[in-house]
Amino acid sequence: MKLNEEFLNSMHEAMVLLRTRGPAEATAAIQRALRGEGTRPTNGMSDVTVSSPVDAPRYRTNRYDVPPCATERVRTDVEDRGHFSTHAYSNAAGRREYRLYVPAGTASTPMPLVVMLHGCTQDADDFAAGTRMNALAERHRFLVAYPVQPKQANPSKCWNWFRPGDQSRERGEPSLIAGITREIIATHDVDPTRVYVAGLSAGGAMAAIMISEYPELYAAAGVHSGLAARCAHNLPSALAAMKGGTHPAEARRTQCDSFAPQRPMIVFHGDADATVHLSNAARIVRGFEKQHEGVDKECRRGAGRRDCTVDRLVSCGGVDAELWTIHGAPHAWAGGSSRGSYTDASGPDASAEMLRFFLEHPQP
Repeated sequence: MKLNEEFLNSMHEAMVLLRTRGPAEATAAIQRALRGEGTRPTNGMSDVTVSSPVDAPRYRTNRYDVPPCATERVRTDVEDRGHFSTHAYSNAAGRREYRLYVPAGTASTPMPLVVMLHGCTQDADDFAAGTRMNALAERHRFLVAYPVQPKQANPSKCWNWFRPGDQSRERGEPSLIAGITREIIATHDVDPTRVYVAGLSAGGAMAAIMISEYPELYAAAGVHSGLAARCAHNLPSALAAMKGGTHPAEARRTQCDSFAPQRPMIVFHGDADATVHLSNAARIVRGFEKQHEGVDKECRRGAGRRDCTVDRLVSCGGVDAELWTIHGAPHAWAGGSSRGSYTDASGPDASAEMLRFFLEHPQP
């Protein structure tokens, strides 16, 4: 086939679609080009410009760019206009690649940073597509980092949250994730008081470890369908914890002992999760309690969205938490896009709610 301008435009369209919509859309564009059908107009724009329609929230902003109501939504076209690049970090524990999204334009003030830890079988691009966190980053001006767990470290690409060597500060995988975070802070205009960590499933379990081991680095954490820090010490105990069992050492912890939470947390879990039992959500927020019975519980119902119960909690040290129980939800990122794996589009928008909670809780 002659490489004429139309064919080159089609290839450009395919590359943009691969980045913004996923491999299925990109493959379709390549097939159209091979059939000689040319590029497909998108939303009335030029043939080589592709926008990605996302049902994402648009917010009014204050000086911290905090979304005041993450459940108010309008449909808007969002394109990843920023820079999504691949980097690598190494230390004595090994080497990990990570993807970094930097929103377009020049920031007038230092920006927040959200570190996103994917679940098993996922990677950075899959997790970014499913959570749509880059679209939020573009709109609300923050950076997003996606550390990547390779198959060499775990055959299913799970973060090894259940291994003692990967549960402690400055050891194993926590040291790699913290090192990536510090590297981004050092090389970009990041506000060190607004650095956050979040994850799904095994990534959520690792996020719980990170906020426990590095309270001076992360201002708050988001755990979706995950497990409490150090609730397992090997693979059998990890499988038991996922089914709702409790490790004896973890069961002995009391509300205000040395494991009392030091930083705010927001937790999401579906009550129909067949992979990680719902009881793990309560263990994550152990040490947080309701301030006033009945006052800090909210039942949310929305047309076309799953019902959920939101408990607002506080620790004996005055640290805030939110627990979102999503009724009928499976093991999947709530409100996520079908472009990524393990997403539930009918759930509340976990990405937007995490962002709202994070930006309400900078470091003291």
